[in-house]
Amino acid sequence: MEHKLSLDEFDALEQVSTLKKGAKPSACVNRNAKRLSGIKLIAFRRDGGLELTDNGRQFLFIKQCLDGLRTLADGGSHSLPSAVAQFLARKSHIEAANEPGQWQITERGRESLAESASQA
Repeated sequence: MEHKLSLDEFDALEQVSTLKKGAKPSACVNRNAKRLSGIKLIAFRRDGGLELTDNGRQFLFIKQCLDGLRTLADGGSHSLPSAVAQFLARKSHIEAANEPGQWQITERGRESLAESASQA
């Protein structure tokens, strides 16, 4: 993730991802639209609406993966969204726990978390 975003900008990005076509964006989205479009995470459609770019979708997915790893590392809920769990398992950052549908973080996942924390 090359760009550092504030919590408000992440919130706006998540809101754009769920924004229905033709719906009016929130004040949070309006506040952050210029910067997010400038770094190519969202784009303005021809009708004036907003949509996520491929980079924006990738940015949100990486954030979900890191949030999932942090949750597992802190001993929180051991269930993850399926796409996130599949990706992290394929990369050997998590492994199946004793119960079905539950996950635990691996040493490689801890190293990845430490690396992302040092970059922040």
